[in-house]
Amino acid sequence: MNQEAGDFACVSMGGAGGRLIGFAERLTGSAYSEYQHAFVYAGGGQVVQAEPGGAVASPLGGYGKIVWSTGRIALTPAQRTAICAAAMRCTSPRPVGYSWLDYLAIALHHLRVPAPGLRRYIGDTRHMICSQLVDQCYADAGVHLFADGRWPGYVTPADLAGLLEAP
Repeated sequence: MNQEAGDFACVSMGGAGGRLIGFAERLTGSAYSEYQHAFVYAGGGQVVQAEPGGAVASPLGGYGKIVWSTGRIALTPAQRTAICAAAMRCTSPRPVGYSWLDYLAIALHHLRVPAPGLRRYIGDTRHMICSQLVDQCYADAGVHLFADGRWPGYVTPADLAGLLEAP
């Protein structure tokens, strides 16, 4: 099955970055996952993803193991268009920033640490990790990936992969 604009994917990453994200995911309470990154497919061979320098649109390719939402998340053509538009807005005119502190904030919430402003920080859309960007683009299009009452932004790549690997 070929991916369509508006689909998302979770991918495995090698190297130190992949190991660091895997460790951060375990701190957040996510089960071990072989997926440490996520992005939105914008069509035309382009993906939109959060990177340490901020959100970017870049060519699809060069990933390890990959699992797609194609055929798993039903989307209308209007929703696909809205998801892609939301993703592209993350890249310009000023890219959405990346924050390693989001992993810490998600871990604090998982551990039920009553930190003032934690919910606001996790849900802040001016800085996002990759999985938050995917979830936010879908939410902007009116598609809610999780129906478990979680806070906005409380999502890791392993959480997204769990949606795609569920029976």
